[in-house]
Amino acid sequence: MLDLRVPSGWFFTVLGLILLGMGIFAPDTRAALSDANVNLYSGLGMLVFGLFMLLLAWRASRRAS
Repeated sequence: MLDLRVPSGWFFTVLGLILLGMGIFAPDTRAALSDANVNLYSGLGMLVFGLFMLLLAWRASRRAS
């Protein structure tokens, strides 16, 4: 049975990489009410979460076999 952590981990990892790249290579686009680079910070958070989900799925598959 497919573990739901794998596709969600890949989704958040890929989306986090896209947002992180937009935050690094297009830093002039800022949020309307903030000076923070929202793409950079949200992309970093999503990347960490996605990698964490993939790590949990990998650990679960090692224990099952």
